[in-house]
Amino acid sequence: MKGLKHFTIVIKLGTSSIVDEHSHEPIISILSLIVETAVKLRKDGHRVVLVSSGAVGMGMRRMDVEKRPKDLPSIQALAAVGQCKLINLWDTLFSQLRQPIAQILLTRNDIADRTQYRNAQNTFSALLNRGIVPIVNENDTIAVAEIKFGDNDTLSAITAGMVQADYLFLMTDVDCLYTANPRTHPDAVPIEVVMDISSIVADVSSSGSSLGTGGMSTKLVAARLATSAGVTTVITRSSKPGNVFDIVNYVQTLKANTTEPSSRPPTPSTDETQNSLSPHPVRIGIVPTPPLHTRFLPDPHPIRDRRFWLLHGLAPHGTIYIDEGAYHALVGKAGLLPVGVVDVEGQFAQQEAVRLVVVKRITGLANVAPTPPGQCANGVQKPGNISDNEESMATNGTTHSNNESYDSLPYEVGRALVIYSANEIRRIKGLRSAEIHGVLGYADSEYVALRENVSLVKKGSNGEESGRATPTRPEAPSTRRL
Repeated sequence: MKGLKHFTIVIKLGTSSIVDEHSHEPIISILSLIVETAVKLRKDGHRVVLVSSGAVGMGMRRMDVEKRPKDLPSIQALAAVGQCKLINLWDTLFSQLRQPIAQILLTRNDIADRTQYRNAQNTFSALLNRGIVPIVNENDTIAVAEIKFGDNDTLSAITAGMVQADYLFLMTDVDCLYTANPRTHPDAVPIEVVMDISSIVADVSSSGSSLGTGGMSTKLVAARLATSAGVTTVITRSSKPGNVFDIVNYVQTLKANTTEPSSRPPTPSTDETQNSLSPHPVRIGIVPTPPLHTRFLPDPHPIRDRRFWLLHGLAPHGTIYIDEGAYHALVGKAGLLPVGVVDVEGQFAQQEAVRLVVVKRITGLANVAPTPPGQCANGVQKPGNISDNEESMATNGTTHSNNESYDSLPYEVGRALVIYSANEIRRIKGLRSAEIHGVLGYADSEYVALRENVSLVKKGSNGEESGRATPTRPEAPSTRRL
């Protein structure tokens, strides 16, 4: 790849790629090949970040524990023991090739503050500029459910967004995505290129090893997050780390010989056929045969910097339901006024992150059934982080706490840092800004959220944030097998 552009490449390794599921011994053969691949990429001028699971597995081996514990303190104790062994093993292997490394342990709390997020970005930048390979893991020793990323697939995607990576490689125990499980369906076809993750029909029945927390479905969530940040995301086999080098070489040669399918609307051409899923893309010229892999193409209008941090760096503490007028005002770069707020869900304080969900008023709707347990007042299943929220639900004919009726298809459209607390917003919702002082006795701002503290989910073809929001209704089972 001499003479080609230099890239920032994030490589994520799961526990099953690092530690044997049964003996808990480190898989030195794979780790050594990963080290050789990373160093080879470094020598070609690329910047490399590793996201490495395996601390708990290494701790189980060190403490002769056969089964992963169920209680959190025991898991965290094993992670504390295993992380020492894990980073020492990485350092030993990289030292053989005179490659310095650095350890970075993160929780969501570490990047929830904007200053800390920028500090983390600056640390990554300083390390990469000095030719050091950062090795990232979640700080399992202190992480609890409220501040965990959930799995290292999500962590790797957020890391890729933070460092504005060109590639994210999700290494797993299969070569790629297939249209069906190839073990039971001999006619299953490999999926090489995915332009639109929402349209994917693939077998993702792999649930991860007994030592890890991820699976193929979490990799699709990570791919959605990373591609939204402009990162080309690749799923490929971890036992063949050399694939990373070969795939980067292949993609760059492909781009030099043809216009690769992108996320933009297709243009009729006699030389190339574009599809949202492309097992066999048509190419111009001669390119090397690539290793089996699935490549998710990046969004042509990526979400980066502050907008990425607002969407994915913060855990939401509640939900604000807004009307369509308020949403269109946000798209037009105006702030969120209380007159556009329909309802509030949850308890949150000033300057905390919330979900923004759009609802549309329905006129003449009769009374509806009470809200089922585990759902918000509008019938939407309480969602988590946008990158994790793939199974939100909507019900026909819903009501809010003010007994007004709204459409059965609410849309989660983004995140915001609010100026007022949940209780304050409940008191001023639907009012004009001039009325805030009369209700609260004070008015910190005319806005519920400033526009600079709002980040919407999607962008339009013009590069501006637009109404291509995410509905909270799940896709039909026939088109999505998770």
